[in-house]
Amino acid sequence: MTTYKIIKNPRITEKASFAMEQNVYTFDVTSNANKTEIKKAIFILYKVKPLKVNILPVPKKEVMSRGIKGSKGGGRKALVYLKKGDKIEFI
Repeated sequence: MTTYKIIKNPRITEKASFAMEQNVYTFDVTSNANKTEIKKAIFILYKVKPLKVNILPVPKKEVMSRGIKGSKGGGRKALVYLKKGDKIEFI
């Protein structure tokens, strides 16, 4: 799998922005990516070497919109830990 398809996008949430202050960055990743593939993809895309990577499942949620039931999201997210001086810039 190519590195550009492993990482879908960064998760920009309030909780993720507080974690960025501690050098922990959150990304949405594909469901079949493993930790070593994610480390390589981060290094290729952002030119920083992660210390460690944690992968967490994101559960699906049932939603109602205008009386119609549906489901939202699901998938996986990765928490990428960096060294003290390293930084990832999102534009």
